[in-house]
Amino acid sequence: MKFFLDTADVDAIRELNDLGMVDGVTTNPSLILKAGRNIEEVTAEICALVDGPVSAEVVADKAEDMIREGRHLAKIAKNIAIKVPLTWDGLKACRTFADEGHMVNVTLCFTAAQAILAAKAGATFISPFVGRLDDIGLDGVDLIADIREIYDNYGYETQILAASIRSVNHIVEVGKIGADVITAPPAVIKSMAKHVLTDKGLEQFTADWAKTGQKIGG
Repeated sequence: MKFFLDTADVDAIRELNDLGMVDGVTTNPSLILKAGRNIEEVTAEICALVDGPVSAEVVADKAEDMIREGRHLAKIAKNIAIKVPLTWDGLKACRTFADEGHMVNVTLCFTAAQAILAAKAGATFISPFVGRLDDIGLDGVDLIADIREIYDNYGYETQILAASIRSVNHIVEVGKIGADVITAPPAVIKSMAKHVLTDKGLEQFTADWAKTGQKIGG
C-alpha cells in the first residue's frame, strides 16, 4: 500500500519523507488555505521534496477552464497529478489530460458508478471519500470494496486512492480490501505507531532496567 500525505504543510511532509513513509502528496484548495501559501510556490516545494505524485487541484467548474488550469499546474513539475472533481466536466478534462500523458486524480467520488466512469475516462487515481460517507451514516469502507471488485473484474488500471481517511482503522480496513493508496493527514499516519500495550510494556521494561543498575555503552 502506498502512503500519500493529505497536507500542504512542507515541514510535516519532510519529517515523514525522511523516514521513507511518503509515496506522494495530495492537496486541495482547503489545504492550501490552511497552509497560507501561494499554491504554485508551495506545490513546487512539495514536488521537489517528494519523488512520487503530488496532486494539485483545479478550481474551475467548466471543462475548458479546468483544462487551462490543469495544463498550467502541470508545468510546475513532472510529478504533478492534476486533480479534477468527479463531475461530467471533470471527466471531460480527465480524458483530455490522460490523452496528453498527464497523471490525473479524480476526486470527490462517492459511488462505484462514479468510479467506473473515472476509470473509463483514463484516471490515474480515483479518490473515494471514506470518512465523508461515514459522516452521513454510510460505510465508506464498503465503497472501497465495491470499487476494488469492479476494477478487478474488468482489469481497470486506475489506482484506488482511499481518501478522507480519519483513523488507523480506516487504513487497516481499506488495506485488507486492497486499496492501492491511502491519503491521510500526517497525524493519522503517525498514530499508527501508538498502542496502549506498547506504552505499558515500554514503561515496565524501563523500570526493570533501572533496577539492574546497568548502562549500555558509555
